[in-house]
Amino acid sequence: MIWRVSALLAVLAGPAWGVDCQNEVFGQKSFTICEADARSDKIRTFLTHPDGAPYGHFGRLPDTVIFAMNGGMYHDDRAPVGHYVEDGTQYMRVITSAGPGNFGMLPNGVFCVRDQRADVFETLDFKAKAPQCTFATQSGPMLVINGQLHPRFIDGSSFVNIRNGVGTSDDGTRVAFVISNEPVNFHTLARLFRDRLGMNQALYFDGRVSRLFSPQVNRRDFGARMGPIVAITD
Repeated sequence: MIWRVSALLAVLAGPAWGVDCQNEVFGQKSFTICEADARSDKIRTFLTHPDGAPYGHFGRLPDTVIFAMNGGMYHDDRAPVGHYVEDGTQYMRVITSAGPGNFGMLPNGVFCVRDQRADVFETLDFKAKAPQCTFATQSGPMLVINGQLHPRFIDGSSFVNIRNGVGTSDDGTRVAFVISNEPVNFHTLARLFRDRLGMNQALYFDGRVSRLFSPQVNRRDFGARMGPIVAITD
């Protein structure tokens, strides 16, 4: 009887989302902020479906996924531009050189998931420390580096887009995934991570193709096929 009452209360309480997603206004712009706890939430990456093709969109992900977001830049064939690790296997090496586009706007960085923690590293720092990531994805540019905004960001810049990224706390327990709900510049997105969320390390994932899957806020975005996906599973 006790078990039945407990089960009934769990159903009445609604779903346990794990990751918590909320809509919020910052700098007069609308964002969706999804916070996770790396000690308890199962954060991972997805790239290639068991059928051999890239996952590409949220509908092909396993039913256990309770949150997902595009997780880094990719080539036309949806292969990752930079470092990529899944289940401890490296599929793409670390890229340290400058190059065209946002990825090459150094410093860029790596989002690294390990046992009960997750961290954003600036790429050269990542190379020097060589952490053993169970899951990792490289993108760029860095948004916040050791509490400082990327030096090339301009306050009030008219270069705006739908953008998303990830930030981590210094102790590696708090992870925030953020997507703008309207076009924003890099400076505003970076300030949100540092000034609103208190995160000293944050990494840009992408713009224009940025998408979110979160049943909590009734989001399953559609659009161009994705490359790497970062997700949380139940």
